[in-house]
Amino acid sequence: MALTIFSIMVVLLLLGFPMMIPLIVAAFVGFYTMFGGFGQLETMIQQIMAGIRPASLIAVPMFIFAADIMTRGQSANRLIDLVMAFVGHLKGGLAVSTAAACTMFGAVSGSTQATVVAVGSPLRPRMQKAGYNDSFILALIVNASDIAFLIPPSIGMIIYGVVSNTSIAELFIAGIGPGLLILFLFSVYAWIYAVRHNVPTEPKYSWGERFNAARKALWPLGFPVIIIGGIYGGIFSPTEAAAACVLYALVLEVIIFREMDLKGVYETAKSTGLITAVVFILVGVGAAFSWVISFAQIPQEILGSIGIDEMGQIGVLFVISIAFFVGCMFVDPIVVILVLVPIFAPVVDSVGLDPVLVGTIITLQVAIGSATPPFGCDIFTAIAVFKRPYMEVIRGTPPFIFILLSVAVLLIFFPQIALFLRDLAFDK
Repeated sequence: MALTIFSIMVVLLLLGFPMMIPLIVAAFVGFYTMFGGFGQLETMIQQIMAGIRPASLIAVPMFIFAADIMTRGQSANRLIDLVMAFVGHLKGGLAVSTAAACTMFGAVSGSTQATVVAVGSPLRPRMQKAGYNDSFILALIVNASDIAFLIPPSIGMIIYGVVSNTSIAELFIAGIGPGLLILFLFSVYAWIYAVRHNVPTEPKYSWGERFNAARKALWPLGFPVIIIGGIYGGIFSPTEAAAACVLYALVLEVIIFREMDLKGVYETAKSTGLITAVVFILVGVGAAFSWVISFAQIPQEILGSIGIDEMGQIGVLFVISIAFFVGCMFVDPIVVILVLVPIFAPVVDSVGLDPVLVGTIITLQVAIGSATPPFGCDIFTAIAVFKRPYMEVIRGTPPFIFILLSVAVLLIFFPQIALFLRDLAFDK
């Protein structure tokens, strides 16, 4: 049955169907095969509904809505100007500013694709004018946007927390260390690239201009204060913090900046509704698909064949990392989390791994896979936004993928990179 389900999914994907269709068809074929018909179809419907029932999932459309409001308003540009004012004049400073802006916008949006649009659109022309090769620019934007998967709020971490029943607040703070490490390593590579290609530096901002940029960015910088300060100060749950972010984004863009009118809010809400519908269909069908393959004992057969039960913690983490990295090269990250997390959950428990560490590593691998050929979703976002051919978008990605994979390996051997802040915040 495993071969049949896999073959159906591959054929439908190659025919160009969106990911939800192969999932739905494969789940129903598996159900029909196991039960000899659809006499107990209500069980499948119950699994789909159970997948979208957790209250924590409410945070997903909230963060998508807040990110969409900020992308259409002034918040993103003000954050970019702040970063440029302080590091833009350094060697490779424009590239460093792009990576830092992606990190800062990720800290207020939680979405890699929103970050590609919000940061990449204004900064790519400036980097081209400064003399950077376009393949380097596109690779930097695509891969630096993946830091948004790690820096809270992270939609990937919310999905993982719901599926694995892990504290989302702990996952959020565990992503900060790896995210900042990636930003540092990307900045080092940007400096090396600028030196090797003799990229000229940008004019240095005066302290008056820096103060002005900081003043303008104060309002957008309130987002991480609400999210991180609110959650770890005991004021909000992650879901409540998401709702507060939406209200704050509306106040900023509609009342304070006056960048958006009621018609703009309506259009933004409609866009968010469409994206949310797709996400929740994937979540529901993904839960049903996971139930089908678990009921059929397919994961146990696959994991047993590679001897994972005899591996230690490091071996299990490497297997998990490879599985999620490869999966996200071909399939939507949310689907990979929904399908693979339940498969590996019993093994994670049996070897005594910290689920927060596992969630951080999984989120990082999902982020890497999202920007990795052949079918990483962020690659196609960049193709659509910048209207560049596929090969040009992926040409400059290998050094960035190497850096990301290096951080993933470091996390396996030095888990305190992720767990130090978590242990500090939660007295563990």
